[in-house]
Amino acid sequence: MLYPTPALASADSQVLRDIDGLRDALRHQVQAAPSKWTEGLRKFLTADAVAASNSIEGFKVSTVDVEDLMAGERDVEVSEENREETLAYQRMMTYLQTLHDVGDFSYSKGMLNALHWMLQGHHHTARKPAGQWRRGPVYVTDARNPRVAAYTAPDADAVPGLMAELVDWLNADGGTGTHPLVRAAMAHLHLVSIHPWADGNGRMSRSLQTLIIAREGVLAPEFSSIEAWLGSPGNTWEYYRELSDRGSTYLPDQDVSSWIRFNLTAYHQQAQIVGNRIDRSGRVWSALTEFAASAGLDERVVTALHDVAMAGRVRRSRYEQAEGLSLQQAQRDLRDLTTAQLLAPVGRTRARYYTAGPRFPEPVLEIAETPMTLRNPYAG
Repeated sequence: MLYPTPALASADSQVLRDIDGLRDALRHQVQAAPSKWTEGLRKFLTADAVAASNSIEGFKVSTVDVEDLMAGERDVEVSEENREETLAYQRMMTYLQTLHDVGDFSYSKGMLNALHWMLQGHHHTARKPAGQWRRGPVYVTDARNPRVAAYTAPDADAVPGLMAELVDWLNADGGTGTHPLVRAAMAHLHLVSIHPWADGNGRMSRSLQTLIIAREGVLAPEFSSIEAWLGSPGNTWEYYRELSDRGSTYLPDQDVSSWIRFNLTAYHQQAQIVGNRIDRSGRVWSALTEFAASAGLDERVVTALHDVAMAGRVRRSRYEQAEGLSLQQAQRDLRDLTTAQLLAPVGRTRARYYTAGPRFPEPVLEIAETPMTLRNPYAG
């Protein structure tokens, strides 16, 4: 048995309408923006989702470091364990993004296990098999005391049947009238509660939610995840609290309205965050384009300066790839920007990156760094 999808209260329905409006506005923002910096935004959002979801599981890698790892950088100062977890999750997320418009797509137990192998294959052991249902009990320990089980998942013998039920539910047509965002939230709850694998259940559940939203087709997959929102410290705590409120064992015959409200808040605020970043990114790009013209700089260096303003740094390899430059040209541009004190180098040789120099235009940094105010969609 799976959790029944609750009926929406009038306040939930209003928030859902607001979310639809925000996401439609985001789609228009992205379509109207220059492709050069929206491509960078897509990479940032993917990296932010990977970094946040991994951080919930205790793997701490900053978004900018994830971006560098995704770009193929080897000289990123992270532990080997964090590197492996980051790259495994990034590969799985990249594959999920390609599934958003597959015409004959369907969910299956095999597909879910294959995704799990992509995420956990580097940890595969007889005791904790990757890409296979677990063979024994699994517990979620209390964050305050690892010897206390905050949640005990269903018996291993029940997993195949529950997952078959979940796959059927996922493949059911949309005739129920349930909004895709609500279905995505319920899929997350179903999977994380069944806990079908020995490890990696949280990330798999959040990824399944992202996949369902992406296949809705309103936004590109990179804009469809709430993992970055969930990974914010205060939100992570609320996420754990919401899951713990479901009980210490699998009790699907209950009202999960609060879980839906929690997810609707996440969708709404993540849309606010992405919309604000698109706006700031566009204003930064325009300001840097004007600055480059007034300073007699080649327009291509705006890409490097934009990375510094929005992400805090740029590496030669990323600038080279973004502008399609030769190694020598990229090095020369960054050297010239350093000489002009627009950039400041940090580190040596291959590990070097560049941050804002003393003559980097301050008004641009002010645009990039101005914090936003998030609205609570249920506050009226």
